[in-house]
Amino acid sequence: MLFKNREDAGNQLAPLLGAYRDAKNTVVLGLARGGVVTAAAVARALHLPLDVMIVKKLGAPDQEELAIGAVAATGDRVLNKQLIDSMHVPLDYMERVTAKARKECDHRVALYRKAYPAVEVKKQTVLLIDDGIATGVTMEAAIKASRTLGAQKVIVAVPMLPADTVQSMRKHADELVFVSAPEYFGAVGSFYDYFPQVEHEEVIRILEEFLERPKL
Repeated sequence: MLFKNREDAGNQLAPLLGAYRDAKNTVVLGLARGGVVTAAAVARALHLPLDVMIVKKLGAPDQEELAIGAVAATGDRVLNKQLIDSMHVPLDYMERVTAKARKECDHRVALYRKAYPAVEVKKQTVLLIDDGIATGVTMEAAIKASRTLGAQKVIVAVPMLPADTVQSMRKHADELVFVSAPEYFGAVGSFYDYFPQVEHEEVIRILEEFLERPKL
């Protein structure tokens, strides 16, 4: 285990992002849901504003946890075409699962924006944070969404990712920051001592905390 929990992961990640402490025109975006906990720890340490990046993965047939693509609330979609082709995933399945994911993204937008107005991303430096990267497709969708929103620079920062994903992440992001990139990579949760599912209520609680914080 490298991390006690998601907050500990954020606390270990924050010193690697020290150059952005108190930085102007910089915002931390946590991938909802689990990434928001890690992102909040980073935002607290660096004295930066926090917001959510709403992205939903597209699970493979009969293997929902295996991401074959991802969609963002902006409408951006990224597909792992190599995996889709190798698994012979039908086109109609992709359209169904995409429509369902977009509906869930819309639901999350409505839910979170009741508690927290969107932070401006246009012309900002974005620190895009999740609690870990497995295949990378969800983060790629988040990067694409950040660009769609007008981000000037996108920094991907995660506690861990597979060694063979480092190059592709560096290709898509302006900068990649991580604590660990092991050669052997199981599930993201295997790097944590405590890794419960993060519920919408916890995301909203964190957002409300930042809404009440004094502006620095």
